[in-house]
Amino acid sequence: MKEYFTVLRKLPSENMNQINYKITQEFEKDFKRLLKKLRSLEEDFEFAKIATIEPYHIGVLHNGVLEKKDAHSIFPIPNFCTEELKICKLKKFACKALKGRGVKSGIRIIYAYYVFTNTVDFIEMYFKGESENEDKERIKQYLASV
Repeated sequence: MKEYFTVLRKLPSENMNQINYKITQEFEKDFKRLLKKLRSLEEDFEFAKIATIEPYHIGVLHNGVLEKKDAHSIFPIPNFCTEELKICKLKKFACKALKGRGVKSGIRIIYAYYVFTNTVDFIEMYFKGESENEDKERIKQYLASV
C-alpha cells in the first residue's frame, strides 16, 4: 500500500508585504450582480488577490530573494499609468462556478495599484460576454475623484 503525505505549503502572501485592498461602489455593484450567477466568485476573488495580484506587484520570497512573478495575467492599461499609479486589467481569472474554463472564464477585473502605498482600489469587474472592454469613462471618473 502506498503511503500518502501532505506538505504544508506557505501561500505566496505569507512571504510578502501586505497589500491594502479597497473597493469602489461601482465595483461592489458589479461584484454583487455577478455573484448572483457565479456562487464561487467570493472565494475565487480572494484567491486571485493572493495568487495573482500580490506576486505581480510585490513578489515572492524565493531563496532569500524577493522576485516578482508575472503569470501573463495582469496587463497595465495604456494611457492611464504613471510612476505612482498603475491601472491594470486582470485577465486570467479562474472561477470554479464556470466549470471547465479554468483561467479562461471571461471575467475581467480593473483595478488601480498605488506603488508607494501598496494599495489596490478595485474599479470594475465584468464578464467579457456582456462587455468586450473595460469602461474607460469609469476609469476616468475614478481618476478624477482621487
